[in-house]
Amino acid sequence: MRPFTPELDWVARQRERMERLVRDWASIPSESHDVEGLAAMAAALESSFAALGASVLVDLPPATEIDGSGRPATRPLGRALHITKRPAASRRVFVGGHMDTVHARGLAPPLELLAGGRLRGPGVADAKGGLAVMQIALEALERSSLAEALGWELLVNPDEELGSPGSVALINDAARSAGVGLIFEPAFADGALVGARKGSGYFTAVVRGRAAHVGRDFAAGRSAVVAAAMLVTALDRLNGAREGVIVNVGRIAGGGALNVVPDLAIVGLNVRCDGAEDQAALEHEIAAIVAGERGDGLEVELHGRFTAPPKPLDDPTRALLQAIAECGGELGMKISWRATGGVSDGNRLAAAGVTTVDTLGPCGGDIHSPGEYLILDSLVERARLATLVLLRLAAGDIAYPRPQRLA
Repeated sequence: MRPFTPELDWVARQRERMERLVRDWASIPSESHDVEGLAAMAAALESSFAALGASVLVDLPPATEIDGSGRPATRPLGRALHITKRPAASRRVFVGGHMDTVHARGLAPPLELLAGGRLRGPGVADAKGGLAVMQIALEALERSSLAEALGWELLVNPDEELGSPGSVALINDAARSAGVGLIFEPAFADGALVGARKGSGYFTAVVRGRAAHVGRDFAAGRSAVVAAAMLVTALDRLNGAREGVIVNVGRIAGGGALNVVPDLAIVGLNVRCDGAEDQAALEHEIAAIVAGERGDGLEVELHGRFTAPPKPLDDPTRALLQAIAECGGELGMKISWRATGGVSDGNRLAAAGVTTVDTLGPCGGDIHSPGEYLILDSLVERARLATLVLLRLAAGDIAYPRPQRLA
């Protein structure tokens, strides 16, 4: 097999450029609801990725959330960056990452170079470092004589941290023709990739009771807050009832004046599980618990769904991981993988029938926290790995799974 030395050497010379890209992008606030910041981030990415071909900034439909009154309300989303290259190629790869972060404007600590070659800052690992790796790897592919053998479709979305509510349709469209999915989420700090991922669902229960004056008419009231507390207790009992199931009640809101029986409470929860059977059972159990809290002046409305189906480690994914590990071996890297409870667009792409590995970004840690950091040396390391994977796919050295088109 060809060693692809010129392409890999070119990537190795991009270290300073990649670090500069990460620093520039991480300095742009792009929390998932910060539409102004996301617009600036999308413009920066459009300019940076311009050399790869004609890009399009795609408007996404708004996301629906439950507001403080317990009613559905829409919130605008940012725009997605979309590039399609050689759509008629017989081998096509989906490459993806996200521009949004969980770090709100003004609350994240500034960029700081730490000991051990680590860069701390908002989104440096998740996933702005991954975007830099993805850009350089694609540029290396396009510099190669094998580029014409591989088509690719790129999507950088602004809503991944929300569960990709506006961009999931774009992911599903791309899945109709892609045989391989490469997502540039961060690898673990020790360099390991993710194999299996849990599925994740977000649900909101809106509890409505009957208001009453505490002193004059307490018995006529029906406390939504008390009903919500009972609901939370019942939901929490699902933890441990089945292996791998997680039910986290992350938010309770309700009530007002202390001399009024409260007539509204809102409960928000995130649930996770390992397989499709667990997902179906969990959905049924949550619905049954909610139904049990209705009646006698109380109503409960359940909103939400699984936004990321479980991503098991199936045989095609295991084979792709092994091929990536062999590429790593050529580069002197020992690549392993392990399961995680976290989710990504890899869950959604795999559920649409695409064989997907979703942690080809750089190594980092403490993601989603003020201490999030990126291991700077891993930028070139992972860009070389992604480049070799793309070139081996183009050359036919890695078996290309047949796309499993959506029904």
